[in-house]
Amino acid sequence: MDRFVVGSGRCGSTLLSRMLDAHPDVVSIFEFFTGLDVMRRFSAELDASTLVSLLGAEQGFVTAALRRGHTAEEIVYPFGEPGMRYGREDPLPWLCVAMAPRMSRDPDTLFDEILAWAAQRPPAPAGVQYRALFDWLAQKQGTTHWIERSGSSVDYAESLAACFPEARFLHLHRSGPETALSMREHGIYRLPIAMLYDVEFEAGKTISQSGGFDLGAPAREDDLIARVLRAKLPPGLFGRYWSDQVTRGAVAAQRVGPDRFVSIRFEDLIDRPADTLREIAGFFALEPREDWIEAAAGLVRGRPRPRLPALSTVERSVLEEACAPGAAAIEDFSQP
Repeated sequence: MDRFVVGSGRCGSTLLSRMLDAHPDVVSIFEFFTGLDVMRRFSAELDASTLVSLLGAEQGFVTAALRRGHTAEEIVYPFGEPGMRYGREDPLPWLCVAMAPRMSRDPDTLFDEILAWAAQRPPAPAGVQYRALFDWLAQKQGTTHWIERSGSSVDYAESLAACFPEARFLHLHRSGPETALSMREHGIYRLPIAMLYDVEFEAGKTISQSGGFDLGAPAREDDLIARVLRAKLPPGLFGRYWSDQVTRGAVAAQRVGPDRFVSIRFEDLIDRPADTLREIAGFFALEPREDWIEAAAGLVRGRPRPRLPALSTVERSVLEEACAPGAAAIEDFSQP
């Protein structure tokens, strides 16, 4: 069975990935798809050279942010530790941002092994290549099942479902306004969102009118990227982004159907983790081992501090209005 956890950015799915990774039969594939080249990642066919290029590439927004002194909790590459290949000024391959360091204490070697594996692959559809990679990684980790989870993956759930037509999808969702405000605090989300919506940023100019982002340029304290990373963009912008993501996910849910696409509230995962994990185990056909449930539930540290009360009345109203389409879409997720 192919298994995926999908969600918007900052919905709490990293915690769920860690919980699932604690299951003795599961390897959790952290943050694989989102940082891959969006034009190539779901290609009809990937040959070996294209696959190596795809898996070996950096993610430009991450590199740009790191060069300007910004980071995020999802970036777990051990910069500065003895023997590590990459520094914060280097282009960091996407698979080294989170996936390889979560799976190995020697992420550089694992990354090299993945590229060597990819170099030997015959041409095949993207889904076939990825399934083979995930099976190979599970075997290396001594497990029998893999579960892939990437931030913002609900945005492209329809493409995932096309690549993996028999897969099961667990959608984790969190309060829209709180999710949006969490993204607002996350510098690496600010960059692509500001570009995506071409926001008016300074002196009445949009991002594109200001010259756009040169992600590969040397970092300067006063460049446009640095200024956006430091900015407090309007909350409603992130509410719009959240709504757009989950609305696209609702379309995928309708097409896949309720037998293979279910939703779980992040708040339930936090408030009643043991019961929620049993539900998840049933959906993913995992053994609901009590030792696993106890260990996974022990990872919960309570609900995140709410950010919505700190907004002004006007900001709160605009944010809630921006999140309304997404909230309505989530209501549709469980509808047959």
